[in-house]
Amino acid sequence: MREPGPDVEALRRLEALQPAYERLRADRIRAESDVERLTAELAAARAQAREELGTDDEAEIRRMIEEARAENARRVEAFAQSLRAVQDRLDALDPGR
Repeated sequence: MREPGPDVEALRRLEALQPAYERLRADRIRAESDVERLTAELAAARAQAREELGTDDEAEIRRMIEEARAENARRVEAFAQSLRAVQDRLDALDPGR
């Protein structure tokens, strides 16, 4: 009986590699699809940012967010001071409370 020749061995090896090739091919197709979808989502998000915020620059948007947070903190503190002032006036009107 003859041993398998190099061609038969190569075919066996190719058959053994086929599932890995197919898996990698499917992964590549999925990755390419993800890149296309995410690129479109990024473009839409940038357009929305330009429309709503006047810019799509990430650093500028971060600065705007920090500025808004600081303004919110100032407003919360001002509201708390107003409440304390009202409470102080109420306490002055009715010292027995």
